[in-house]
Amino acid sequence: MEKPEFEIFIRPNGHAEFLDFLGTLSQDDQDMVNGLIKAVEDVGMLHAIRKQWVKKLARNLYELRMSTDDTIQRVIYFHVAGPRYIITHGFTKKQEKTPRRQI
Repeated sequence: MEKPEFEIFIRPNGHAEFLDFLGTLSQDDQDMVNGLIKAVEDVGMLHAIRKQWVKKLARNLYELRMSTDDTIQRVIYFHVAGPRYIITHGFTKKQEKTPRRQI
């Protein structure tokens, strides 16, 4: 199985919700998010699912899952084709279940 390659979705007007989300995080949390994306690219999707770094939300929709003692971050992405995945946005969770409006 090919290892995933993540890209950030950028709207035609140049706006990228994921980059806006990253900008709201502390440097430590930014490093954690970027580190997890890199780790999934390095180890592959099946290993990431087994490690519970990734959760499938719908047929073609996934979330990267990370948390620290006081924050829970999620990054939403979808599969395009082959190894290509597109990151759309991220958010900080305040409850256990992923809010429907974030999907």
